[in-house]
Amino acid sequence: MMGRKTRTLTAGLAAVLILALSGTSSYVTSSSAGARARQSGGAVASAASTSALAAAVRPSRTWQRLPPAPIPATYISTSVWTGREMLIFGRASRLYPALDFDVMASYRPASRTWRRLPPGPGRKGATEGSDVAVWTGKEMIVWGSTTATFNPSTTRWRALPPSPITGRAAPTLVVWTGRQMIGWGGGCCGESAADGAAYTPSTNSWQKLPASPLAGRYATGAWTGRELIIAGGSNAENKVFADAAAYTPATRSWRRLARLPVPLTQDVAVWDGHEVLLVGGRTQTEGRLHLLSQGFAYNPVTNRWRRLPSMGRGRLGAVAVWSGRQLLVWGGETLRGNSWVAPPHGVAYEPARNRWTPLPASPLRGRTLSTAAWTGSQMIVWGGQSIEAAKPPSFNDGAAYTP
Repeated sequence: MMGRKTRTLTAGLAAVLILALSGTSSYVTSSSAGARARQSGGAVASAASTSALAAAVRPSRTWQRLPPAPIPATYISTSVWTGREMLIFGRASRLYPALDFDVMASYRPASRTWRRLPPGPGRKGATEGSDVAVWTGKEMIVWGSTTATFNPSTTRWRALPPSPITGRAAPTLVVWTGRQMIGWGGGCCGESAADGAAYTPSTNSWQKLPASPLAGRYATGAWTGRELIIAGGSNAENKVFADAAAYTPATRSWRRLARLPVPLTQDVAVWDGHEVLLVGGRTQTEGRLHLLSQGFAYNPVTNRWRRLPSMGRGRLGAVAVWSGRQLLVWGGETLRGNSWVAPPHGVAYEPARNRWTPLPASPLRGRTLSTAAWTGSQMIVWGGQSIEAAKPPSFNDGAAYTP
């Protein structure tokens, strides 16, 4: 299992991408749709109304394949939900990993349509590290090998000034506070970082975070609306941590939190409005890493952790979204005997009943490192990497699940 170090560290990055899925509505109809509207005297609006009606009567607990995407498969991708469309920014390859290039597209569920978007400032040759993204309510901020903002209304990119933290493309943990993008942790080239930075769009400026009480690591955490909570994680030497801390932007201060019941890394973290839910990932016992099927929930008011019931099988590289009532988890990989396999379905956790239930089987092939968004009524899953030796190594298809 230790021979999978590179792969598992990459899976750790995937958990972070889930934290970028937030935002409010901001959408301008594409030029082609606008032309159709002028020609038909409002036919587009009528079609949108029909789509909205169809969505309203769509049966629950069903999957629906997305139409084909206008971009190639990506081996790294991130996304945000704007309130109307899912913006997907990824890295594709002609000759992995020697010649890679950026791609971008948006998917609008109401009309079940895609549009290809400008891919950004571009990159030169292969670049290590991944990209993470947040939605500000107006722009998508991408931080990593590409560090820039994208405005879907104008379809224009704007480069950002360099961040004050160096030595890696982007932190592994990034959140949007409503005013700032905050990133912490990560690493590069055999090292693990313990610093972070905050970017403020209103001033187009960066600010380095004060020193934290945590050692450097690939981190997992969530934004509660008041503070960034970080728990567990692992470093470049595969040491797994159980300690936790919280950063409050209003006071620019850190505080230590109660420790996790066990060391935990490569999990996914979601804030449900009351607790931070950590599910999936690995724990460490006597120096050996093994999958953990039981998650944990942290209550900031009581500063206490509680154990969640077992989700069945532990998994790595899954995506997770909060629906307002359930934590929806899909994809990833799990161990069956000594073989890595794709779980046949996703699972849903309902805090009110403290129980897990299986999701219906998805029309997608099993995969890891997908990107996902919650639209307010559906979980959209797109892309990802195959866990099988057979090609394709990456996917450019997707599906939407209605709880």
